[in-house]
Amino acid sequence: MTGDPTETAVPTPTDDPVLSIDDLSVTLGETDVLDGVSLEVERGELVGLVGPNGAGKTTLLRTARGTLSPDSGQVRVAGDPVADLPARAVGRRVATVPQDTSLSFAFSVREIVAMGRTPHVPRFSAMDEADHAAVERAMERTEVTEFAERPVPAVSGGERSRVLLARALAQDTPLLLLDEPTASLDPNHRLRTFETVAELAGEGRAAIAAIHDLDTAARYCDRIVVVADGGIVADGPPESVLTGSTVGHAFDVDAVVTPDPVTERPRVTALPDVEPADDAPEIPPVDRVHVVAGGGRAGPLLTRLDRAGLEATVGPLSAGDSDAAVADALGMSTLEVGALDGVDDATLDRLRTLVERADAVVVADVDLTAGLAPVLSAVADSGTPAYCIEERPTNERTVAEAAAAAYRRLRVGEAGVAASTPELLDVLA
Repeated sequence: MTGDPTETAVPTPTDDPVLSIDDLSVTLGETDVLDGVSLEVERGELVGLVGPNGAGKTTLLRTARGTLSPDSGQVRVAGDPVADLPARAVGRRVATVPQDTSLSFAFSVREIVAMGRTPHVPRFSAMDEADHAAVERAMERTEVTEFAERPVPAVSGGERSRVLLARALAQDTPLLLLDEPTASLDPNHRLRTFETVAELAGEGRAAIAAIHDLDTAARYCDRIVVVADGGIVADGPPESVLTGSTVGHAFDVDAVVTPDPVTERPRVTALPDVEPADDAPEIPPVDRVHVVAGGGRAGPLLTRLDRAGLEATVGPLSAGDSDAAVADALGMSTLEVGALDGVDDATLDRLRTLVERADAVVVADVDLTAGLAPVLSAVADSGTPAYCIEERPTNERTVAEAAAAAYRRLRVGEAGVAASTPELLDVLA
């Protein structure tokens, strides 16, 4: 096929970044959305663009595509200023998956996907065998072949998202821009979409995706770029970017970041603001607490205790428990036991030492399993003030008779106080 000779051909690989944004500023109305933003994306990278609503993620993608002109700065795609390229040439370099999946006309799914080939087909010509093959590959890869002949208005919002991704894949560009591409997808197809995009990056394309879910961004992206306050506040591998302080600054939220036990990537847990309780219990001031945790129930509690400036020890916890990961991330000393070892006499001795050193013991809203019975008995026998966090009724917990009896003894003893996390933290803070 021979295209218009005035149009720039599809670029061959060079040493230039696929996307280069230099000192970009964009004002919409009277709002400075982006101010002095610079960013480069290389071949083989999947870059996650994260930030609060209104931070400018979509504006940045629109400017990179050339559909929005910046007030200052420059965008280059494969070495050439995007503003200098004809529209069809841009279409051979940049494909976009929009957030909005609405389509006005009753084209079939196949016809929509085939539109991705438009920049490659000469004017007044039809698609050839290679174009049709590209469409078929894109539909197979995004799992939309089974409803290829249906009109687009007849498929669901999630299916339309996959159709638009297929159209972008059929476009066969070195740069892929995605704006919240999985917002309407079920969890299965959300993961498959990012696996597909990650595979494309692994094959040598560059992709930059605005992503709402920080855990998804951490799992699939090579780099994460955090956009807030009109600029880039962090840029790097997920492990270095997704920290409690960075997430807190960008999203104005209290957060704890721990390693995901399955993916070993960062996992972000945002914590709600704690409102002071009107009827907080009488609790003497404490500086050091020991926390009985387990089963992943104590992460927010541990983080709140850390934010309150308290020194805390935690345990006993089975190796691999996510509460142990949170404690480790917060620098708290943890009493750990093997996953199959249980609580033996040596562990109970170490527990008693930690409890005696503490001003108070906090029992998280944990399941009352049989293995917890000797732990609760040791705490009850210590005489150290104990505060039982009760955010679930007992009938919603896993309860073993021996542990329930030890818990009741601790709960109603002279040293025992029942409280919710907000009540406890209101007094401790």
